[in-house]
Amino acid sequence: MLTPVTETTSLHDPALRAFASDNYSGVHPEILDAMTAANLGHQVAYGEDAYTEKLRDVLTGHFGNRMRAFPVFNGTGANVISLQSLLPRWGAVICASTAHINVDENGAPERVGGMKLLNVPTPDGKLTPELIDREAWGWGDEHRAQPLAVSITQSTELGTLYTVEEIQAISEHIHARGMKLHMDGARLGNAAAALGVPLRAITADAGVDILSLGGTKNGMMYGECIVALNPDAAPGLDYLRKMNMQLASKMRFVSAQFIALYGTDLWLRSASTANAMAARLRAAVEKIDGVTLTQATESNAVFATLPAGVADKLRDSFRFYDWDLATGEVRWMCTFDTTEADVDAFAAAIASEVSAAR
Repeated sequence: MLTPVTETTSLHDPALRAFASDNYSGVHPEILDAMTAANLGHQVAYGEDAYTEKLRDVLTGHFGNRMRAFPVFNGTGANVISLQSLLPRWGAVICASTAHINVDENGAPERVGGMKLLNVPTPDGKLTPELIDREAWGWGDEHRAQPLAVSITQSTELGTLYTVEEIQAISEHIHARGMKLHMDGARLGNAAAALGVPLRAITADAGVDILSLGGTKNGMMYGECIVALNPDAAPGLDYLRKMNMQLASKMRFVSAQFIALYGTDLWLRSASTANAMAARLRAAVEKIDGVTLTQATESNAVFATLPAGVADKLRDSFRFYDWDLATGEVRWMCTFDTTEADVDAFAAAIASEVSAAR
């Protein structure tokens, strides 16, 4: 007999902790409170509400008066629409081979967005002007998709960070060639917190033309935001958002979350906690003989290789993802609600399983 589901029924163990993704966490209580407040009464649909208007003011404070904000449902939608707005139909985007748009979006930029991705292998997930030039060629050749935009991720899929100077160097390099710069900022807060700089310093002030601003990975329930930092470089966003099925009718609930996150220091507090817990995890596991750290821990991700069989044993209690099956590399992510006790318990389990595997 089926057990009726009531409003107080929990279908999972609330004590369960995971290190697989910062999408595994729940919603920050301050954001839930903001959504509850926004739920009262009626508001105009499709972005003509008081919350979306307020969000424009909030984001102007972070990114400057020129910016235009377009809340959307998810990160893939934000990336696809952002890149579409930068390109003609014959345009191509240069990105790192590890980029989310290249690996994790099921070909959406190419199949839905109608653009060619020109991916470049990198050792640390970061592009440089020199790496970009490997694919930045062939302008005027009708046989080649025209490289007219570059996409970088901050922080990268490998948890590494672009400095302000590195972003500026890329921006100046590609703008001189008539190209535009997109930033996938799903974890932008983690990057700014780790670098100790304002959000604007690594986006608008560094020459980024359009930004996919993250919320979900930093404590929101759902939603991301396209921020056109240079609106002249990204025309048609009003139409592209609707055409790509990313225009929320009850947009106030996306906007209210962003106001709670970026209208206060919540984004910084949450990101700083996640980063600190990743640093704590790294410090604990680097002492374990048999664990090899494979990337610098610069934000809220730790990458490592483990002895054969250890990862599967650990996943009986702690969920996390394989990154490279061929090398045994795994990825551990921390989030806003990861605690010191969570990290210490996980590190102890790693030490125990590695010891048992010898």
